[in-house]
Amino acid sequence: MNVVTIESAGIELEADVLVIGGGPAGTWAAISAAAEGAKVVLADKGFCGSSGATAPSGTGVWYVKPEDRLRQEAKDSRYTLGGQLADNDWMNRVLDRTYDNMNKLGAWGYPFPLNDSGDQHRRSLQGPEYMKLMRKLVLKAGVKILDHSPALELLADEHGVGGAAGVRTQKGGTWRVRAGAVVIATGGCAFLSKALGCNVLTGDGYLMAAEAGAELSGMEFSNAYAISPTFSSVTKTAYYRYASFYYEDGSIVEGAGSQRGRSVIARNLLQGRQVFASLDQAPAEIQPMLRVAQTNFFLPFDRFGIDPFKDRFPVTLRLEGTVRGTGGIHITDTDCSTKVPGLYAAGDAATRELICGGFTGGGSHNAAWAMSSGSFAGEGAARYARRLGLLKGTRRLQGLASSPLAGSTDASTAGRTEEAVRAVQAEVMPYNRNLFRTEAGLDDSLGRLDTLWQERREGAVGRDIGGVKAREATAMTATARWMYRTARLRTETRGMHKREDFPRLDESQRYRLVSSGLDDIRVRVERLAAQPATNSGSAAGTRTETNDPVTVAGLHAEATFPGSDIARYETTTAGLTGVGQENPVPSASASADQPAKEAARS
Repeated sequence: MNVVTIESAGIELEADVLVIGGGPAGTWAAISAAAEGAKVVLADKGFCGSSGATAPSGTGVWYVKPEDRLRQEAKDSRYTLGGQLADNDWMNRVLDRTYDNMNKLGAWGYPFPLNDSGDQHRRSLQGPEYMKLMRKLVLKAGVKILDHSPALELLADEHGVGGAAGVRTQKGGTWRVRAGAVVIATGGCAFLSKALGCNVLTGDGYLMAAEAGAELSGMEFSNAYAISPTFSSVTKTAYYRYASFYYEDGSIVEGAGSQRGRSVIARNLLQGRQVFASLDQAPAEIQPMLRVAQTNFFLPFDRFGIDPFKDRFPVTLRLEGTVRGTGGIHITDTDCSTKVPGLYAAGDAATRELICGGFTGGGSHNAAWAMSSGSFAGEGAARYARRLGLLKGTRRLQGLASSPLAGSTDASTAGRTEEAVRAVQAEVMPYNRNLFRTEAGLDDSLGRLDTLWQERREGAVGRDIGGVKAREATAMTATARWMYRTARLRTETRGMHKREDFPRLDESQRYRLVSSGLDDIRVRVERLAAQPATNSGSAAGTRTETNDPVTVAGLHAEATFPGSDIARYETTTAGLTGVGQENPVPSASASADQPAKEAARS
């Protein structure tokens, strides 16, 4: 590691690869890049090993033995739920890498429980033990960790992204890292909903990537709401597969459930009817195993003297946004690279449509995606930096933040930041805006969000903790706008995306929506080509991009949303240009006469 300068005002470092984010995806990226011989710096917004959604909780893992029947069943299980948008080749790659990485964890000392035969049971991970081990492995690999060091902006020149800069919230001052390549592993965006471990997940990576000219994909699949006790921040919806749901008088809530029945719960809550749950369908013999697998799930119940297997307790739906949704930074190749040279994405910061389509990956798929995409991105970034060679030391890098970064944050700016956070939450948290979407509701929210975005763009951002909070508010505003722009154009119900005014799945809209831009958001279609049918008769898609615009008789094919009179998103910063893409999505109900069928409801 080459330390260029260390001053009281900050620190400057040089590396081959910079990883932004210290959760599972970031730590796997750092380890994988180091294994390729790269010098690596990892900058975490919190403390690497204890911050983020995984560290305080347990998670299942999409760990499937390499047997054809088991693998096919695993892929089929989410393909239809996800609206047939997943990619067969990507699912295979992720299953392979997850299997290898989980086996590595066992060899590296992770304390997997043993079954009756004395073999390790590798289907889940305890967050505290997992992330403690990952931090240890990152340090052992020679990676320099910058804890409590959130990034404020990417650095770039005409060759692409070449580092990032941020602040040190505990030690004070700033940091700046020059690197051959950057991996964004900052997690998703839960809009500060108070879901466990999500306080650092505010969409920062989306904003930085978009400022560099990267695209996002699947942002309409961003309205994940998790079942949670009203008295707890723990969101482990998987356990509610064993639940029955009741009204206060003890009668059953018909249709309520963890996978397809959350909408029923939401509609009751909207009407002011409290819903209660009891895990009374869990067989007695597996209850001890459930407690061991997800210890934190049971702590709030124990604190209140509640036996969740027998007693009824009040539940709510807590927004987890893209943390359990599938939208994120658009991936352009198998190494998790983006369209911007030198920029890679992994984990919840990247789209998970490739393995989940439009339905939540839950813990297991997201955990598998984190460790596999982190590995792919780390390896890809290291190889890119190696190809860059000596050039990386002579680059004239400039910051890409969409608002000027300077000085410190005053009290009035801090107040406006808090107001902005509340304003975004008011648009994305209500079930009748985000879960049950309509054209009128989306347009109504977008009008306010567009105004808020312009306000966020006008003021300078301090290089301090107040600036971090300000950038969080800006990132949440941007994320909400990408979400609702794409949701506005998907005029059907598919996966977790529900349109009350288009309640059916439209076969002609089996494509991914790719968005880009800051002031002016543009959405294009990424069509999917069918692959050979699976054993269950479904077909996994692979990406097909063409240069021909999508045309629909009688309708305009453009889908650009200018914040001014500009009809095209174009931003040039430090030599990088992100230009509106081909294949704009059809506007309005482009295929109302096409055959349709009922969509699976999550």
